[in-house]
Amino acid sequence: MKKISLTSFGAVFILMFVTSIALAAPGDGWRTLFNGKTLDGWEVKNGKAEYVVRDGSITGITRMNTPNTFLCTKEHFGDFILELEVWGDAALNSGIQFRSNSLPEYQDGRVHGYQAEVDPSQRAYSGGIYDEARRGWLYPLSLNPEGQKAYQVGQWNQYHIEAVGPELRIWVNGVNTANVVDDMTASGFIGLQVHSIGSEEQAGREIRWRNIRIKTEGLEAERWPMAPHAPELNYIPNTLTQYEKDKGWRLLWDGKTANGWRSARSDEFPAKGWMMKDGVLTVLESGGEESENGGDIVTRDQFSNFELKVEFRITEGANSGIKYFVDPELNKGAGSAIGLEYQILDDEKHPDAKMGVNGNRTLASLYDLIPAENLSVPGNEKVFRGVGEWNQAHIIVRGNHIEHWLNGFKVVEYERNTPMYRALVAYSKYKVWPNFGEAPQGHILLQDHGNRVSFRSIKIREL
Repeated sequence: MKKISLTSFGAVFILMFVTSIALAAPGDGWRTLFNGKTLDGWEVKNGKAEYVVRDGSITGITRMNTPNTFLCTKEHFGDFILELEVWGDAALNSGIQFRSNSLPEYQDGRVHGYQAEVDPSQRAYSGGIYDEARRGWLYPLSLNPEGQKAYQVGQWNQYHIEAVGPELRIWVNGVNTANVVDDMTASGFIGLQVHSIGSEEQAGREIRWRNIRIKTEGLEAERWPMAPHAPELNYIPNTLTQYEKDKGWRLLWDGKTANGWRSARSDEFPAKGWMMKDGVLTVLESGGEESENGGDIVTRDQFSNFELKVEFRITEGANSGIKYFVDPELNKGAGSAIGLEYQILDDEKHPDAKMGVNGNRTLASLYDLIPAENLSVPGNEKVFRGVGEWNQAHIIVRGNHIEHWLNGFKVVEYERNTPMYRALVAYSKYKVWPNFGEAPQGHILLQDHGNRVSFRSIKIREL
């Protein structure tokens, strides 16, 4: 086991957690969810793994040929603070469900909802937030390297989970691991997961939980402050949290009007081809031709060093893109305006995915230059939530250093204005444009490629 040293900030909260358990007294608002002896108040859902009470803890035991299994509270909870301890076999992934549900109308009762991850693997995402059976990762710890150090394999680990209004926050062993703002689910049960397994060698392995307690009133006095190392992610469309405002973020599209945007070919917003409705900006289907209907739109402002976040939703077979360092004056002929492009594409159905070189025209790639791959967890595939689902593009520009992120995972990293970059350009479709992508500043563009693609939560901060 790798030895780590926690920051003084984290150590203080470990002491707070342990002390709070030891000193909890009747009448302080906390109550136990497990009496240490029986599983009264709990029920098994979704699978057939076994749960027993052993040595004052709930013990889950893996079983072959069964899906994820959850031991769930019969009671549902809305706003709360949950504290518990977890011990798991080093080979087992697990999690703690909260605000979760099992509804007949949703995938025949499949358990779904927020999960505090328990991940003893080298990936070390314990304390991240995963949306079970829905959107997948909401807060992977690729976003919080300090949080990756918190969980201790082979030991009991303390989890502190806050769900207050739309704010979902997690600490592991006193280290703040995840901060999410999301309003998809307001209440649900607590669930203890035994993950499905793929081999007989994993059968019979155990994960344990103990000292499970919850508080549902007087929460503000018990809440812990977010740590500087753990950024907050906001999933409420077209809004800014106070945290985002304090960090310098602003909405680049207000969710309602064309303010701040214009056509790449004129000073006006396109009269056709784009629709704004219910907080969604959509380029309409027109047969798949590039910039032949409404045409591309660009920001009126130009940017040099910035972070840009855009949620996008594609239809089957769709093609589009987010371009940056765009100069609308470069291309006066047919086709799209010229700039570096974060590709948006249905890799499965659009032929462009198989063109170019080594996949450099696939989703989230630096189009026609650098293919996207999962750099946060090498060897794993890109994390794409699917056609018809909302995905997030994140572009970071610091001078010549540029990164593409997809749904919280880094997928492209490069330095422009270098010999290697120029060699890539010389072998691409952009070789005809002198000094392509090397301008010190430029517009941001949303592309009309003739397919229906939607955008929302477009926000930026300048660095």
